[in-house]
Amino acid sequence: MQKNQNINSWIEQFLAAEPPRSKSLVMTIFGDAIVPHGGMVWTGSLIELLAPFGVNDRLLRTSVFRLAQEGWLGAQRDGRRSSYAITPDAMRRFSRAFRRIYAPLTAHWNGQWTLVLAADGLDAPARSQLRKELLWEGYSVIAPGIAGHPAGDMEALEALLSRLGLLSKVYVVQATEVPGLRARPMGDMVAEGWDLSEVIAGYERFAAQFEGLPALLADAGQVDPQQAFVLRTLLIHAYRRVQLHDPQLPVELLPNPWPGARAYELASQLYHALSAPAEQHILATLRREDPSAPQPESSFYHRFGGLR
Repeated sequence: MQKNQNINSWIEQFLAAEPPRSKSLVMTIFGDAIVPHGGMVWTGSLIELLAPFGVNDRLLRTSVFRLAQEGWLGAQRDGRRSSYAITPDAMRRFSRAFRRIYAPLTAHWNGQWTLVLAADGLDAPARSQLRKELLWEGYSVIAPGIAGHPAGDMEALEALLSRLGLLSKVYVVQATEVPGLRARPMGDMVAEGWDLSEVIAGYERFAAQFEGLPALLADAGQVDPQQAFVLRTLLIHAYRRVQLHDPQLPVELLPNPWPGARAYELASQLYHALSAPAEQHILATLRREDPSAPQPESSFYHRFGGLR
């Protein structure tokens, strides 16, 4: 299939304006494209997948070496060939993070807050690490030693505390307002706990970057599989960068209109349009070195409300 020159120009302009860091891009491709196919890839196939983004062999090997050092990837050798796979612990973290990315923004508020209270015996390094991880999960420090969220994900919180070895060293409670007491409403803690201006700006920037792409794809008709893969990867890479900094607050506590809703709809529309040809390229590339590379697992088709 002949590559569409208008799409090529769009990709070239995007990469020139927003060149992705190779290590971060490898993470995106593993989570979006390789995990659904079993989570393992031979180095030659990974080099081929990264080539259209301007990531050469040396940059790629440096990136995967660092990701392996950090515990995200495990390396194996088979004669002169080597492969990389997501480690079991990283797979659990990948699954939670990417489940957030592809899920609709439908968290609702039941009037409760989840509060994490650090016990007195927690030393300074453990407190610092706990604070860092809770902020990454969207919690806010609402008082010294207390972090809170109005729609806390209990599964993610338990996994976080377990990974840090802190399950028996913190208190986790759910709090509601006292009926009849004329104190400040708990919803006011959102304005005090979260500065959403950067997240809003990120979603608006994402929409501005990709809002012209649906018309470009419609004009192009059938999209070349490699181009579809590159576009899908750039889409998820850009969306992931914003979405993973979104604290995932309930819709009732967000500004109206919330630009994250528009960004999700745009990402969903484009992902649906690009996924079938992108998967052709991914599978063909993986099978050049591994003829038994599997089709996407069933959970892949649940992304963005269900892929056709």
